[in-house]
Amino acid sequence: MAERASTLVIEPKGGPDRGTVVLWLLGAAAFAYLALPLANLLIVEPWGAVPAALADPLAVDALVTSLVSASITTVCVAALGIPLAYVLAHWRFPLHAIVTLLVYVPLVFPAVVSGIVQLLVYGPYGPIGAFWAMHGLELDSSLAGTVLAQTFVAAPFAIVASRAAFEAVDPATERVAMTLGATRWRVFWSVSLPQAGGGVVAGLILTWLRAMGEFGATAVMAYHPYTLPVYTYVQLTGLGLPAALPLALLALAASVLAITAALAVTARGRLFGTRT
Repeated sequence: MAERASTLVIEPKGGPDRGTVVLWLLGAAAFAYLALPLANLLIVEPWGAVPAALADPLAVDALVTSLVSASITTVCVAALGIPLAYVLAHWRFPLHAIVTLLVYVPLVFPAVVSGIVQLLVYGPYGPIGAFWAMHGLELDSSLAGTVLAQTFVAAPFAIVASRAAFEAVDPATERVAMTLGATRWRVFWSVSLPQAGGGVVAGLILTWLRAMGEFGATAVMAYHPYTLPVYTYVQLTGLGLPAALPLALLALAASVLAITAALAVTARGRLFGTRT
């Protein structure tokens, strides 16, 4: 309760001062910039064509592919990225700076470039892709390729958030556990991860959302099966804007539902500025 009280803004007597007004105006301008395109989508949407467009089996398949691939991606990132975040938070080793740099690179890489560098490895002529192609699985035209593309671009969100959460854990609690005979693995599961849980969950949710909306790397690495962003682009370039608008509405609805679920899951933690 004290923490909540400390966040209250106390306005001076006589009403808000000029600085408060400026902050509100700037904030309102930012909100309007973000909200205007979304509100306009609802205005220009050809609502009569929406039911038929959303009943299209290809659109349904694309949505399912996005949901499934984003979920698999998040599981993979949780299994591998969280331990990496813990290692980066707790140990300083000779290549620590290089590893940290490489974790951040996908955040600033153009999405198309991310797809290209993966295609060189996982494509049918890449060192890993060739092996699987010889056994009848071409990664660049399968759900596995979609997951690979999404994982590359979305993993940093979970790793960075989890690392910050692990670094915020009181090291004294870990030392106490180890003095009582707990192994590092036991400390990770029973002490560190529960305390860092809010940040870890937030990072995984952001990973899922990023994977769900991924287009550029996926389009290069694994054009088929279509994800919802790729299929929307196909409709836009093939049939024009009217054909893509219902899919844009579907993407907006999926995003709102996902973010609402994320806020519900993290209602007792801190995400997007919320507090308990």
